[in-house]
Amino acid sequence: MIKMQSVRGTYDLYGEPKRKTKKVVSVGEKVVEKYGFEEIETPIFEFTEVFSRNLGDTSDIVTKEMYCFEDRGGESLTLRPEGTAGAIRAFISNGMQQNLPVKLYYHGPMFRYERPQKGRQRQFTQFGIELLGVETPQADIEVIAMAYEFLEKLGLQGAVLVEINSLGDSESRNAYREKLVGYLKEHFDELSPESRIRLERNPLRVLDSKEECDKKVVENAPLYSDSLNESSRAFFAKVLQGLDKLNIKYRINNRLVRGLDYYSHTVFELVTDKLGAQGTVLAGGRYDGLIEQMGGGKVAGIGWACGVERLAMLLDKGLESLRPIAVIPTGEDVEDEALLTSHSLRLAGFTVEMGYSGNLKKRMIKANKANACKAVIIGSDELTKGEVVIKDLDSGEQKNIKRDNLIEELQK
Repeated sequence: MIKMQSVRGTYDLYGEPKRKTKKVVSVGEKVVEKYGFEEIETPIFEFTEVFSRNLGDTSDIVTKEMYCFEDRGGESLTLRPEGTAGAIRAFISNGMQQNLPVKLYYHGPMFRYERPQKGRQRQFTQFGIELLGVETPQADIEVIAMAYEFLEKLGLQGAVLVEINSLGDSESRNAYREKLVGYLKEHFDELSPESRIRLERNPLRVLDSKEECDKKVVENAPLYSDSLNESSRAFFAKVLQGLDKLNIKYRINNRLVRGLDYYSHTVFELVTDKLGAQGTVLAGGRYDGLIEQMGGGKVAGIGWACGVERLAMLLDKGLESLRPIAVIPTGEDVEDEALLTSHSLRLAGFTVEMGYSGNLKKRMIKANKANACKAVIIGSDELTKGEVVIKDLDSGEQKNIKRDNLIEELQK
């Protein structure tokens, strides 16, 4: 027997939840397009190497969460777990580096095999941006300001804080890595089995561990800020100065890192307590080494991404769709006129619900159920006089008007 239910970690999105996710994307598009970003749509699946080279073979996404499969040609393909890798692959394969800077944004379904929880499913929607080809701190300031405005436009004014840190350049990163490895080796026996493996392959990933034993060790780990060279400190200072000038609230978090080797300089998260305990709703950073790592030239990059469903949970309840106009014929002899009236109203830009069957009472009940604001009632007598009846479904008031004046009357 066929299981008539959605697969675990997936969902059917309709009604108010769908309207909320649609609003998140709509607001995001309006904000980022003001900054000159253009939409890119990449395939839902890519060659597996696109993600393994981007995310690293020690990351949880690659080792535990990717949906990989072999196609009939024997190629290893993967459903995209995030948006950056596909955007960078498109940047390289389409020769976009000839027209720097490049500003891209995307939204669409992503897939990760993880334990489903509130606001986090195995299929989820991500909205993100990538700014490529700008090495100066102005790029960092711009993308953070854009993210901050995006969340404020969603109604989170005063409830968003930027947590920010600097990973410095490659020299600073190597200096920190050496200090960290020395510290972690002193506490080797206290680490989880997984972090012991990470210590050899990618020690910065230990800082991201969710295991309690690892968290205790990390509490006293060396601070990244102590390893920054002068040029990295100057770069970070300019980013913070820019945020100060724009009155963007931030907090330096010395424990905020990205465990992937291509991250450099600025990393940030936008957090809010609107979901209860303070949590991250948007995150990003500078990745000057990624494009070169993926086989492209040495091109700077910075971006951020967010989970659309998680942001939709922050929107106020009662988000409504546009209230329609109900067109209601009172008998079969005026059905054609009702059809023509509905068509002309839609061409004029109105949302129209047409009562398909039933007597006047039943059709009025359906109009109220559809949350219609007005009803246009068409009867034989009114049709003879060239009139229709308009009823306000909130106040109950109604009046006869000339059929030719209907659109003008509704536009009031």
